[in-house]
Amino acid sequence: MDPSRRAAHRPAQLTHDYSLFTPGDATAPRVCRDFVRAVLFTHDREHLVMPAALCTSELVTNVHLHTKGATMLRVRLTPARFRVSVFDESPDPPVLAHPVAGVVACWGRGLALVAEMADVWGVAEERAGRYAKGVWFELGCRPPGTPSRHVRRGCRL
Repeated sequence: MDPSRRAAHRPAQLTHDYSLFTPGDATAPRVCRDFVRAVLFTHDREHLVMPAALCTSELVTNVHLHTKGATMLRVRLTPARFRVSVFDESPDPPVLAHPVAGVVACWGRGLALVAEMADVWGVAEERAGRYAKGVWFELGCRPPGTPSRHVRRGCRL
């Protein structure tokens, strides 16, 4: 955020937390994806928009396709990380499908895409109110072309 836009009586805020609740219908993936894009554009993190929008869309689409009920989206932006958590009402764990060599899959690639795009991802171990499970991913906030010091991929349970 541009320091000149900050009120003089307020200190600089380093961590930004946002939440969004969506109904369990077909609009949820787009609404959540657009929300994440808006947060990143607002905070001048354009280099994260594409991977964050893709990962968010995949996780929320999984909720829409495989569970019933509403979705809660939590977004946390710090100077070093961007984290999106998608909570749903189903206690069933997500399934990471492993593609078979030479076979083109039309379904079941969402978590594999998240695992490929995100620095880390996993399943939240705590409940969030009525929401039984949360799946999250994180992206680094380093500018493009900057090498990461330590990038881990896969599921951290």
